[in-house]
Amino acid sequence: MNDGFPSTIPNLIAGRETPSAAADHFEKVCPHDGSVLTRAARSGAEDVAKAVQAAKVAQLDWAGRTGVDRGGILHSLAMAMRQNREWISRIVAAETGKSLKLSLGETDGSVALGLFMAGEGQRLYGRTTTSGMVNRCAMTVREPIGIAGLIVPANTPLPNIAWKVIPALVCGNAAVLKSAEDAPATAWAFGRIAVEAGIPPGIINIIHGYGSEAGAALVENPDVNAISFTGSTNVGREIARKAGNRLARVSLELGGKNPLVVCDDADLENAAKWVLLSAFSNAGQRCAAGSRIIIFDSIYDRFRDELVKRTESLRIGVTDEDDLGPVINERQLNAMLSVVEGARREGGTVLTGGYRMDGAAHRSGFYVVPTLLENVDPKSEISTRELFGPIACLYRVRDFSEALLLANCSPYGLTACIHTRNLHRAFEFTKKVQTGVAIVNAGTFGSEPHMPFGGRKQSGNGWREPGTEALDFYSELKDIYINIDPGQA
Repeated sequence: MNDGFPSTIPNLIAGRETPSAAADHFEKVCPHDGSVLTRAARSGAEDVAKAVQAAKVAQLDWAGRTGVDRGGILHSLAMAMRQNREWISRIVAAETGKSLKLSLGETDGSVALGLFMAGEGQRLYGRTTTSGMVNRCAMTVREPIGIAGLIVPANTPLPNIAWKVIPALVCGNAAVLKSAEDAPATAWAFGRIAVEAGIPPGIINIIHGYGSEAGAALVENPDVNAISFTGSTNVGREIARKAGNRLARVSLELGGKNPLVVCDDADLENAAKWVLLSAFSNAGQRCAAGSRIIIFDSIYDRFRDELVKRTESLRIGVTDEDDLGPVINERQLNAMLSVVEGARREGGTVLTGGYRMDGAAHRSGFYVVPTLLENVDPKSEISTRELFGPIACLYRVRDFSEALLLANCSPYGLTACIHTRNLHRAFEFTKKVQTGVAIVNAGTFGSEPHMPFGGRKQSGNGWREPGTEALDFYSELKDIYINIDPGQA
């Protein structure tokens, strides 16, 4: 493909690019300079209903194909993403404010996920087992659930799409994707590639618009059998309530306030590197960002001073030489800085950062100076609210027991990391930390396509994606009993 950045973005319904029923649009602005990048279809319930109907018509034939056949088509989709990696990565970079290098890495991760999930078409395992009755065999098989409604955020837009769409499709479902309103062009580009790769019309439908309009209509549509949502805990709670009223299946991958513990025996050079990557890469816009840095008292002052020095040397912009870019929109910027100011009023100390960049190169964009705070209450708003920006708090603890207690003192339970050379301490941490992911001597992020990702407490409702565990959400298990009469043999 050699298409540039689209000036307008239509919906994709039944394989065709389609304007919204109201012919209305919303503007998507560039996080780097505030300029208008494109105008995307502002969809409502009528558009969602058309997309769901297209999915309903197409899904029966798709489900009737073998898993191997579906996997082969999805393999073509993954290879088409690889072939178009430069094009789609430039779109991601433009609308998110990421560097091209980071966008290319995310595209490669999406391709890896696609290749792994395509292979699952050959491994849609059920199981056979013994029966308690003679002349009877028992088995289970996987069957599609029908139509999957998928709602994604803008922080890593292409992986977010791939993580949901491809597992849903390999299981034999059709999908209606509600794109992130801050990243509609990435979803548009994915749809273009999917059509080119031979995904049948109606199997992937893409709707653009606001969550309160298009997203709500998708959640409430009675023909949508399952909803998979990645985003804030508050929105996830509302989706669970609305979808639960009609007993739809719901997967929620929600927020995080992830702890990174630095012990007194840690490799401090390695720990400092990973603290900065966990807290500030992707401008802190990761559900798995490390925003609570828990440091043993004996090394606290020295390690804090090193973190401040390194943080103040970070390069901020959109080139491959920069360490982080802008946050996705001005509303988010203002909200996070308001929480920082509230922490300051309550006695917290801003060690560095804590304000919007206003120099000539950054003032038109949505740039937050990387921010570190200390002396904040572990139960305060800044310690318990996901900010989704380049902001982290430092906490001083006496020992491992206090560190583990503080790590678990959170409404969230997504990821956690510990830096230590002590094998016993590392294993004890991974066993007792109350998260879905535990990491030793690296960062709080870094999921792999063949591994399940998800959290506990307010970070999710128990489902996992991707990995083979994602197939459990997007398929139904059917028990089959076959009774045999040996006399008829």
